[in-house]
Amino acid sequence: MAFFSSDALNPGVRKREVFGWAMFDFANSGYTTVVITAVFAAYFVGAVAGGADWATFVWTAALSLSHLIVMFTIPAMGAWADRHAAKKRLLLMTALGCVLGTAALALVGPGAVVLGVVLIVISNVFFAWGESLVAAFLPELARPQAMGRVSGWGWSLGYVGGMLALGMCLAYVLWAQARGQNAAQFVPVTMLITAGVFAAASLFTFLLLRERAQPLTQTGGVSGWRESLRQLRRTFAQARRYQDFMWLLACVAAYQGGVAVAITLAAIYAEQVIGFVQQETMVLIFVLNIAAALGALAFGYWQDRLGHKLALGITLVGWVATCIIAALTTTKGGFWYAAAIAGVCMGSSQSSGRAMAGMLAPPAQLAEFFGLWTFATRVASIVGPLSYGAITWMTGGNQRLAIGFTAVLFLIGLVLLIPVNVERGRAAALGEGSLAR
Repeated sequence: MAFFSSDALNPGVRKREVFGWAMFDFANSGYTTVVITAVFAAYFVGAVAGGADWATFVWTAALSLSHLIVMFTIPAMGAWADRHAAKKRLLLMTALGCVLGTAALALVGPGAVVLGVVLIVISNVFFAWGESLVAAFLPELARPQAMGRVSGWGWSLGYVGGMLALGMCLAYVLWAQARGQNAAQFVPVTMLITAGVFAAASLFTFLLLRERAQPLTQTGGVSGWRESLRQLRRTFAQARRYQDFMWLLACVAAYQGGVAVAITLAAIYAEQVIGFVQQETMVLIFVLNIAAALGALAFGYWQDRLGHKLALGITLVGWVATCIIAALTTTKGGFWYAAAIAGVCMGSSQSSGRAMAGMLAPPAQLAEFFGLWTFATRVASIVGPLSYGAITWMTGGNQRLAIGFTAVLFLIGLVLLIPVNVERGRAAALGEGSLAR
């Protein structure tokens, strides 16, 4: 537990709780690493959909549908969690849903496009709900001046979890290929491995992490589709009083679109454009996770010293460079350079964004405002990959043009970051001075 410094934690928070909180990042990262990035994405396009021209678009459309569902449900879920002090209970529900959905992907074989789409939507919805709920614990655990550091601990440990799940899957794939098995035989087993790692690692979270919030009311609640939409409007109306939080949401909605492209389409691009084979792609993503873990940990400390805004801006410049290199390179070696930069920027940009949201969110409405943060990331996760898939489809498979367009999303995010004033936003969140200032 020496890794978690007690001087970064709020009074009464024990190191074991932070470890338990960070272990959820460890647990769920296998889903994004194996299912969304390294294995199932390329398997869906190449084997399930038979490499059809529309396959990449269908994959991105399925993910976009899941993000759309999350967009219109998570603010209401966050408000309900705040009202009933139920973040931990809902987090358990999301973990079970994602684990079961991931395990069910083992049933998807060649030609089962509809089943694959349905299960990806279900599993990714549960994953995104959990991602928002676990983020809402951060301001309860970390001191404001150490928010970046503690967020970095979670992200870096998360990438370790992703590497563990991917490493186990890679070992199995190499074993299976040595025995003449094809993707339709070994990919389903990797889904079961990933689900098992998620289930086992998340136990630490539910054993160690406390629900510190107190119920705001004993009656009422948010339920139903219409009430969910009304809650979304109410939350946005409240958030508009916090101008720096809103500027951050706009920034996140832009740059996370590019991050979503990297997460959901890296393996597809590597195999179909650069010429990687599946085991090479898995090794590439494994190394990318090492870079991401180091980036999240290092930037977690640096951003507390440099400032959250500057740290995030540096990573966005790195992302622009990544997209340009990936679009221009024609060799595996050149793509490795792009992947290395992407790895460092991926962990640090997501850690920085989560820490900034924690700084700018009102303490009494953490789950609700992190619901808006998740809303912004889901908007990005629709716009980024779906535009990539649409450009690829409309240009007859020109993924280089699509990855080049992705650089524009990071540039937009950089411009939208400029108006954010962290000190003013923190004062507004704590109710100090004028909120509209």
